[in-house]
Amino acid sequence: MSYYTGKVYAICYDLRQPGRDYSGLFGAIKAVGPWWHYLDSTWLVKTTMAPDQLWPVLSPHLDQNDFLLIIEVKNNKSGWLPKEAWDWIDANLPV
Repeated sequence: MSYYTGKVYAICYDLRQPGRDYSGLFGAIKAVGPWWHYLDSTWLVKTTMAPDQLWPVLSPHLDQNDFLLIIEVKNNKSGWLPKEAWDWIDANLPV
């Protein structure tokens, strides 16, 4: 039985500074909890942090003209992804 009470959030971004090194942003996303990254500009992370707690962790790694969205993911889904992507999603989303 799992006691992990985290939620899954989608972190979606539009990074507009060509050639900029965004490895700090990607490292910050990976550090907040188990993550999934099958789509170029979307990560799913499972964390006990709320979106307003995630923002100050991620925002220092963005430029003024970048955009970022943090939104909770619910178990109401559809799409076309590899099996391992669906396996991660099914294992981490609440029923």
